[in-house]
Amino acid sequence: MIRLFLVPFMLVLTITAFSQDSYWQQEVNYKMDVSLDDKANTLTGAATITYKNNAPDALSFIWFHIWPNAYKNDSTALFQQIKNDPTSEEDLSNITRGYIEGLNFKVNGATAKTEPHSNPAYIDIIKVVLPKSLNPGESATITTNFKVLLPSYFSRSGYADGQFMVTQWYPKPAVYDKNGWHEFPYLSMGEYYSEYTNFKVNITLPGNYVVGATGVLQNADELKQYKEIGTRNAQARTGTPVLYKNKAAKKTLTYIAENVPDFAWFAEQNVVIQYDTIRLASGKITDAFTYYKNKPETIWNNSIDYTKDATRAYSNWIGEYIYPTVQVFEGPKNNSSGGMEYPMITLITVPDAKKEYLDGVIAHEIGHNWFMSMLGSNEREHTWQDEGLNTYYQFRYEAEKYRANSVFGDQIPPQLKKLPLDRFQNALYSAMQQIPMNTAIDIPAADFKTSEDYGLISYVKTATWLYQLEKRVGKEGVDKAMQQYFKDWQNKHPRPEDMKASFEKALDMNLDDWFNKLKKEGSL
Repeated sequence: MIRLFLVPFMLVLTITAFSQDSYWQQEVNYKMDVSLDDKANTLTGAATITYKNNAPDALSFIWFHIWPNAYKNDSTALFQQIKNDPTSEEDLSNITRGYIEGLNFKVNGATAKTEPHSNPAYIDIIKVVLPKSLNPGESATITTNFKVLLPSYFSRSGYADGQFMVTQWYPKPAVYDKNGWHEFPYLSMGEYYSEYTNFKVNITLPGNYVVGATGVLQNADELKQYKEIGTRNAQARTGTPVLYKNKAAKKTLTYIAENVPDFAWFAEQNVVIQYDTIRLASGKITDAFTYYKNKPETIWNNSIDYTKDATRAYSNWIGEYIYPTVQVFEGPKNNSSGGMEYPMITLITVPDAKKEYLDGVIAHEIGHNWFMSMLGSNEREHTWQDEGLNTYYQFRYEAEKYRANSVFGDQIPPQLKKLPLDRFQNALYSAMQQIPMNTAIDIPAADFKTSEDYGLISYVKTATWLYQLEKRVGKEGVDKAMQQYFKDWQNKHPRPEDMKASFEKALDMNLDDWFNKLKKEGSL
């Protein structure tokens, strides 16, 4: 996710890493069928989940996130967090509530008992008690039906103006790792920590919707039409675009996604599709799609280029993009954030952006395919490991391409834009260090008092922290360290000590002093 910032431009020119040998993580496979009723704004679904216990201990229960219940009433942790945040821009005055119901968990065919969380505000967490313990190495098949009433769009999920943002929508097992269970409620200020999963999802909805989703579309005719229309729109970017048409009353689309931590999908009628391919340095070809609203003089005409540029840049800096497709979907305007990321697809909600800012937001959200998806850190406990590392690379992308920066926007003096890249970035980071950012970087997301502080610390202060390493070892050194981290922990759950070990291995230097700054209050 990217938070929107605009600050006054006042510019004056011994941790031990967890052993890889003893590392384990749980294995989860999903098959789901879901139907959208676009009149009632509901989802009706059924899930079959195969859960393999790779832990060294037996499990007597599994915690599940049932996050649609976070939108159910004013007493949930989500609503309480927003209401207690004086800097929140979420408008709760006219929100239509949402929830999940109809759950009927069975384990290996036997009805499973469920228990609520002990915290009454956590109605979006449920304990599924296993009929018999799941021993190390054993698998269980868990099934349940569910029905979701989507909320009117806020905090990443819901419906708005004929568009459906289907996120946080299915029963999802919490992570169980060496530190135990990580069951937590859905929050707006604070993101995720999820098990890696293989998905096969069948989505049934009215035939005239365009869908973008995590994974690869398996319907050959539908995919062919998206690519043909998208290619024409990418080649002819002015005038009347070609729009998708389907007269069928209903259609069922199948998506497959392998080894990803989440599944999201977006659906809307009469959107413009752009399509192209991306050739990465290894020669790998990746499909790229953008989906955006059909309106005159839209700055989304060049969105396919932004998508390709960002995917190439992050691949070169961190490690090659591993997925077969990358997609960007324009969402409703949202003044509290610029976008939200999910594996292989992101929703962009920038209100009235200029091209430089839109490009930067798209780069940031695509960047989360590395810092969130391919490197699955615990964002709720260590937000900086996702948002901050990603923001450092977003700032580099914006500076190299435009001599721009999303923090300062139009307030950058023209003379600064004429500086060489390194001097330009040094000037901006010097200005950022003048912004009051007193909270320590490495605190749990839920401990931040305001969304403003959460954003400045997790994003901007962390990017500044990483830039300080760049001043010591150069951009090439930072990239070398990040590439080692990516190699060591791709598709795993790295903690800060794991990142530190990878960086020290790559740079052959002790970084105790630098990592200790993560716990430091005040300026860096």
